[in-house]
Amino acid sequence: MMRRKWFSLAMLVTLVAALVAGCAQPVPIAPPAADAGAAAAGDAGAPGEAAAGEPVRGGVWTRSSSADASILNPILSSDAASAAIHAMLVPGLIGQDPVSGAFVPEGSMSERWEVSDDGLVWTFYLRDGVTWSDGEPVDAADFKFTYDAIASDLVETPRKSSVELIESIEVIDPLTIQVTFKQVKCDGLGDLGLGWLPSHLFAPDFSDVMTNDYNQAPSVSAGPFVFQSWTRDDNTILTRNESYWEGAPYMDGMIYRVVPDSGTRLAQLLSGEIDTTSLEPTQLSSVEGNPNINIYSFQDDGYDYIGLNLANPANPQPGKDEEGNLIEQDPHPILSDRNVRKAIAHALDYKTIIDSVYLGRGYQIASNVLPAVEWAHDPSIEPYAYDPELARQLLEEAGWVDSNGDGVREKDGVELKLVLVTNAGNKVREDLGALVQDQLGQIGFNIDFQAIDFGTLVQQLLGQTYDMVIIGWTGMGADPNDDVFWRSDFDTPGSGFNFVSYQNPRIDELLQAGVTVPGCDPEERAPFYKEIQQIIHDDVPYVFISGGVGDVGYNNRWAGIDPGPWSFYWNVHQWWNKTLAP
Repeated sequence: MMRRKWFSLAMLVTLVAALVAGCAQPVPIAPPAADAGAAAAGDAGAPGEAAAGEPVRGGVWTRSSSADASILNPILSSDAASAAIHAMLVPGLIGQDPVSGAFVPEGSMSERWEVSDDGLVWTFYLRDGVTWSDGEPVDAADFKFTYDAIASDLVETPRKSSVELIESIEVIDPLTIQVTFKQVKCDGLGDLGLGWLPSHLFAPDFSDVMTNDYNQAPSVSAGPFVFQSWTRDDNTILTRNESYWEGAPYMDGMIYRVVPDSGTRLAQLLSGEIDTTSLEPTQLSSVEGNPNINIYSFQDDGYDYIGLNLANPANPQPGKDEEGNLIEQDPHPILSDRNVRKAIAHALDYKTIIDSVYLGRGYQIASNVLPAVEWAHDPSIEPYAYDPELARQLLEEAGWVDSNGDGVREKDGVELKLVLVTNAGNKVREDLGALVQDQLGQIGFNIDFQAIDFGTLVQQLLGQTYDMVIIGWTGMGADPNDDVFWRSDFDTPGSGFNFVSYQNPRIDELLQAGVTVPGCDPEERAPFYKEIQQIIHDDVPYVFISGGVGDVGYNNRWAGIDPGPWSFYWNVHQWWNKTLAP
């Protein structure tokens, strides 16, 4: 299932409930009948019938999750644990390239799609012959039912925003859907990637969407697996879908095991009790060199940065007035000078920071679009180099000098002093703050570093009453449109995410142009985002510290695994257990 862009402050602390003692253990998955999948595209026959090195049927993939699913109806949930199960059961209109993250037909119900010249009308042509596991066809009626259900007042769903830009959905025929949008907004196309409901199992008027048995035990599937059982707070079990349209999986099934403690997950991976788990940086040394474990590392869709308030924190103002005109900002007495911001960027030793604070599980980035969004990222932009001499020179040019030799620069009788804040209890950010304080101190800053209460920090950020903040963004998604961080109209003290008070009319123009390209062709959109990246890099409203790195450990008894940064499981139906081969 497609990732949805959920902007969130990366400093939030996730609270996980303790595992209930004495939980039931997963029950064995019954093997399919001998003739059940004889004609399936992915059927390799019984293990004894396979030639050496060829895929064989059998085995169960066991994966761990830190938390249990909430509900198994894809339009009623918003948590990652539920989404991981939906991804194996329900079809979607749009696929996602596992490497680039671009929207593609592969892996989805769409064979192809077309868009009108004005970019508002999208016509999707569906695959013929796809069925639910009970034999009923998967067709346009299921898509329309799903999205009409989301829009219905009878359905309480966190997915309401996914239908806000849709003007109408028309079923041309069972294999053709026409979606008309109210306006062109290219990152809104991802809203069409939600999982479909089997409309034949629900009341046509949506009256039972909230109470249908499907929500707890989805009885049909159009994904690679079918639902077998769900034991709350312990495990969910899926079995092979013999009628899966891409070919029945080789494996017999998949178990999701709820294991809240990361140390327990690691121990179970090393013992072979589970086949995969995410790895924390401190756990890598326990896995590296283990002949039974492979590690997949990838650059994920988040980053940490130092936000620099460009406006006077004593006088926060919105970026635009009610008529949409720019409001000239009362400048920050120190950080409004771009040379000072560049000096900060050059004063930081990024290698030391990434090695010591992030334990090497990070990488320096140059601007706001991450390498994971391959088609829009501009790799030619160089990150700021650690160059303390250049940093000192930039401060001198800006008029900041240490006239009394006390190690702190001054200008017009004002000391080069700033307050740097982050959230208390986040060790990575606290360690980073201490390093930044020291390294900026070496070039003449007086940095007052404060790790403060989370609620107080949020008040300062959104209220724009701070100087500098160590913070991060997660869940950026596969689309490069991050206008909420940079557009002038999102500079709204008290609520807006443009809390650095960044104003640049050219950026406003480019962000609007990039998200309203008729047809939303990535090749046509990319130049806008590459220009945005260069301007953001040069203006330095953020000092980009590190892009995120994810690490997944998995047992090497499985073959066929070919993960991408946007999907580990995109070809799961092709995985097979090597230990079962003759």
